Amino acid sequence: MTEKPLRATVSLRGVLFAPDGDVLVVRRTTDEGWELPGGRLGAYEDASEGVQREIAEETGLNVELGQPVHAIAWRNDDDDGRFGVYYYGTVTEQTVSLSHEHIEYEWVSPQSAEDRLSEPQATAVNNASEVREE
Repeated sequence: MTEKPLRATVSLRGVLFAPDGDVLVVRRTTDEGWELPGGRLGAYEDASEGVQREIAEETGLNVELGQPVHAIAWRNDDDDGRFGVYYYGTVTEQTVSLSHEHIEYEWVSPQSAEDRLSEPQATAVNNASEVREE
């Protein structure tokens, strides 16, 4: 049993595949790092509805959401608890309309996405690629 349970913000993100197999990555406004689109759940919000809402707000895309492909808990650089859930998703449209939270986007190969992202997000891309191949 864990002595001190993690108190964490929930973050939901999508590994979005275009028809050609490329994955969407977006660059944050705050520190210019790359990430998968998504965000935080609202109180009493359904998880799948929340991630679809966040993706639509950040990218303007409608996503066909699949199963979760990765979930992980950690502490960030400020020692704040985080819990992330990453979903497999597909889109038919690749025209992105970025929100103020991001300054750039790219559709890249899964390997290129893994190279740009944090370890938890790279693992999610790898896992989602395996689901896509099934």
